[in-house]
Amino acid sequence: MNERIDYSAFVTRDGDGCAQLDLAIDGITCAACIREIEQGVAGPEIAQARLNYTNKRLHLVFDEAETGDAGEGDAAPVDPGPAVTRLQKLGYKAYPFTRSREEEIEAAQTSDLLKRLGVAAFATMNIMLLSVSVWSGNVADIDSATRDLFHWVSALIAIPTVAYSGQPFFKGALRSLKARSLGMDVPISLGVLLAVGISIFETMHSAKHAYFDAATMLLTFLLAGRVLDQIMRKKTRAVAGNLLALRGETARRIDADGGVTEIPILAVKTGDLLQIRPGDRVPVDGVVVTGLSDVDASLVTGETAREPVGEGAQLHSGSLNLTGALTLRAVAAAENSLVAEVNKLLDQALMAKSRYVQIADRAAQLYSPVVHATAALTLIGWLLVGADLHFAVITAVAVLIITCPCALGLAVPAVQVVVSGALFRSGVLLTAGDGVERIAACDTVVFDKTGTLTTPEARLVNRDGLDEAMVALAARLGQSSNHPLARALAHDGGAGAPFADATEEPGRGVRAMVDGIEARLGSPDFCDAHDAVVAALHDEPDATPIVLRHGSRVAVLLLRQVLRADARAVVADLESRGLTVMIVSGDREAPVRRAAQALGIADWHAGCKPGDKTAILERLASEGRRVLMVGDGLNDAPALAAAHASISPITASHLAQNCADALALGDRLQPVAEAVALSRKALAVMRQNLWLSTLYNLVAVPIAVLGYVTPLVAAVAMSGSSVIVTLNAMRARRAGSRRRVGVTSPDAARVASGRDGVHAGAGRDLMRAPAALGPASAKEAAS
Repeated sequence: MNERIDYSAFVTRDGDGCAQLDLAIDGITCAACIREIEQGVAGPEIAQARLNYTNKRLHLVFDEAETGDAGEGDAAPVDPGPAVTRLQKLGYKAYPFTRSREEEIEAAQTSDLLKRLGVAAFATMNIMLLSVSVWSGNVADIDSATRDLFHWVSALIAIPTVAYSGQPFFKGALRSLKARSLGMDVPISLGVLLAVGISIFETMHSAKHAYFDAATMLLTFLLAGRVLDQIMRKKTRAVAGNLLALRGETARRIDADGGVTEIPILAVKTGDLLQIRPGDRVPVDGVVVTGLSDVDASLVTGETAREPVGEGAQLHSGSLNLTGALTLRAVAAAENSLVAEVNKLLDQALMAKSRYVQIADRAAQLYSPVVHATAALTLIGWLLVGADLHFAVITAVAVLIITCPCALGLAVPAVQVVVSGALFRSGVLLTAGDGVERIAACDTVVFDKTGTLTTPEARLVNRDGLDEAMVALAARLGQSSNHPLARALAHDGGAGAPFADATEEPGRGVRAMVDGIEARLGSPDFCDAHDAVVAALHDEPDATPIVLRHGSRVAVLLLRQVLRADARAVVADLESRGLTVMIVSGDREAPVRRAAQALGIADWHAGCKPGDKTAILERLASEGRRVLMVGDGLNDAPALAAAHASISPITASHLAQNCADALALGDRLQPVAEAVALSRKALAVMRQNLWLSTLYNLVAVPIAVLGYVTPLVAAVAMSGSSVIVTLNAMRARRAGSRRRVGVTSPDAARVASGRDGVHAGAGRDLMRAPAALGPASAKEAAS
């Protein structure tokens, strides 16, 4: 078959009409890759290629004069296929990246805020230089003309700065007033404008003091708080976007001429014929037209047992094709597949989650009315006791400035930025802005089993009883197979170079000549080793066998999913922190029971469908418990959304990742323990920051009301409170699990190696196990 790559659906045009494409690149390891990729992708149709090493994205601009020739005014079709092919030949995987609308908006907002922050900070530094001269002169012999000159120069800097840098707050204040509410932007805008207005008045009357520095300093710290929040959101969205693109959201469509075209999943239409190779995931719901294979639907159902499928079988999107090639007829487009059905439960769960109100928001609801009332009462009170209007206004403005919510605005974002960095270094990627608070509040952890407590890939579990030379030979042969179990064997066995003459018989196995003798790796039928398989499965009835035959020598290699190396230690760590640990799995009762016993978990549930998992979480919530759900499958998505907080492994389904508050990176469970430890520390620091902000106001406001604080001193005090809050936020990075969890005992090592009988992988019974690399009937298996 002729194979083509059709990524034209991802080509966009900029404002000048130039065709461009963004690709997420997998395999970049160092800065030297930049030159290699930019030069290697070059071709006659490429006008420009730029690789962003930070986010691993390649931006291509096409020279349409070389891509084919539409007449002037027409948009010539652009084919990115050759460029993607050149990248693949270099050894890099390239996937089309589509920037989401939300990411574009946030990028523009962050850029705008940074510009305004830069202007405000630069203006503040220059005005402060002039102010220091005025302060020094006021206690020495500065003449009024020089002082007025310095004040007017400060005004020339401050007025345009406030007009430009203050726009985010002014616009927010106007929106609040139009909505007949008093948001936090209203007192900020009022304080800044009054400070500038009074300073102009003071300057016009040759007064000793002006407060332009207070206005610009106030804007600088407030903008810094907003920029910190935007940067955290931008980083999270950028990494999450790359993760989604790097999962390869494409399908292989069989065209009318027999050729195969790789297309985006969203371009699949009902009725399309799709090629599903061994090792491919089913992109959309469909019916098998031709072919025989075994399918792993654990990502969809949680059930680990493989199912044989043939002509007429219905497959759901997300299922993994294991053995033979299949031709599938799409019966539902991507947006109408099983994912859409799960989304009905998901939407309901997300509605409940959206009611969560953050601590800072609750404080802000009371802030504005109190500040306005305090400032107004200060003005009125001083006028009633006989003070002049000038003093009363200056004092009221000082109250507004000293109570401006810089510290309150930084209290949560500063901690979030610090803890998100600490979490990332510990293998946790936050995907929800309030995930830290919710993870910290949890008192119960519910684990899915398949792919969460266990490894997502099968592992070799009987290596100790095998000849190492046979294991090495099997691993080298496994490199020439597309079968997922053969690839897992190649990884686990420490494969060397593949055999050059190796050939694969789809659904059966791989053969090659080794030292003049034929070696075979595959199913029991392919290797003629039924008796050896039956004997090997006596102690591991739930494993999946792969047979190696080299002349008269036979080795049966048993593979299955095993508990992650640190699963037991993580469970113990969580329980030591006072959390209740449970297992809620879609797998069968026997493997779930064995996993629970190995981990010392008393409360477990097996055979749970998505609705059952959600019901269990709702019951726990009704009992007043706050649940942290840890799961990876499509069937876990509603539960992840319904839980108080949720974490998914990086190997999870796309929908599960989208529903989770955080992603656990790597192949260990330790990030879950780290997430709990760091989140609890961060929440404590957030509360400390909020209390510090409150204490600051309780002390500073009475002093300002009594007239002992000028607007400048108020701005300095406000800035000092912001610095204290920021420094305290740095403490959030110094927490972590009480110990680095891992294989800490012989028992744990036995669990990690798979020799404890705990499984979650193949799930075959004795009669079906011999079908490892090819479908076989029960009769064949028993023979």
